[in-house]
Amino acid sequence: MARSERPRSELQPGALITIFGGSGFVGQHVVQALGRRGYRLRVAVRRPNEALFLKTSGGVGQIEPVQANIRDEASVRAAIEGASAVINLVGILSESGKQKFSAVQAEGAGRVARLARAAGVGVFIQMSAIGASADSLSLYAQSKAAGEAAVRAAFPQAAILRASVVFGPEDKFFNRFAGLARLSPVLPLIGAATRFQPVYVKDLAEAVARVLETTDGDGKVIELGGPACLTMRELMETMLSVIRRKRLLIPVPMGIAKIKAFFLQMLPNPLLTVDQCRSLAIDNVVSDEAIAEGRTLEGLGLTPTALQIILPTYLARFRKRGQFEPAAAPLGQD
Repeated sequence: MARSERPRSELQPGALITIFGGSGFVGQHVVQALGRRGYRLRVAVRRPNEALFLKTSGGVGQIEPVQANIRDEASVRAAIEGASAVINLVGILSESGKQKFSAVQAEGAGRVARLARAAGVGVFIQMSAIGASADSLSLYAQSKAAGEAAVRAAFPQAAILRASVVFGPEDKFFNRFAGLARLSPVLPLIGAATRFQPVYVKDLAEAVARVLETTDGDGKVIELGGPACLTMRELMETMLSVIRRKRLLIPVPMGIAKIKAFFLQMLPNPLLTVDQCRSLAIDNVVSDEAIAEGRTLEGLGLTPTALQIILPTYLARFRKRGQFEPAAAPLGQD
């Protein structure tokens, strides 16, 4: 039997799995993937009422949203009690109020891993990001690296999954830029030459399930990227081709971008922050080491889904005539 097919004896059918952050973009797809496999899922979120939609991803009583704040020890402990496995998907792209990178992505991740270990949980999966590094100029990347270190210290056999930009129907990347392209004749490019390796959210969710059910991810850092590496300019060109609009792509010098971001980050839901500018200056692709060692989607036995196959399924609404745009229509001139 291939390594990626070895089952975990401790995860029996109907085993209870606690998923922190299960109502988010990635989380809801992980819930769907595990719900189809028949596991009982306890979805730990700050606002359970906003996660009730997840119940339809399984049978009656199979999926239970519960209140838990990754910054609160007691609620985390209660959410973990009785679970055979714990998956931590909690992450933030910008800081707001008490939701700081250090509190959520570093201390919070370590707290969940430590309490999971103390509760005798057999499997732990931590969602991180490609580019996580203690030496990064980005506070986001620094906190992701600190979270990985805290998880590894508390739970040495934890699997850490690092993803590139994640795309799918609910993403905040292509949807945001497509929405901007519908309103503006110009799209600013920050980090135009920076390379990304977009990974489809359902591939990522399936990777989580594979790692959960096999021993291949134990103690490893697995890097998840799609089949192609594209620059920021190429990503925007692909998106514009899908929504059939012509827009002027203007590179923005990083210094100017940071000045604009300084003021934008003061808004409640900022379009851009200074820290995100720092991240956009660094390539976000699967490392050569991960490829050589098989710590990738392909190493888990999965074939990455191409960006061009999925984007039209959810960006068609940004075309001039929406989903009613003729299939053979040329790129728009508006």
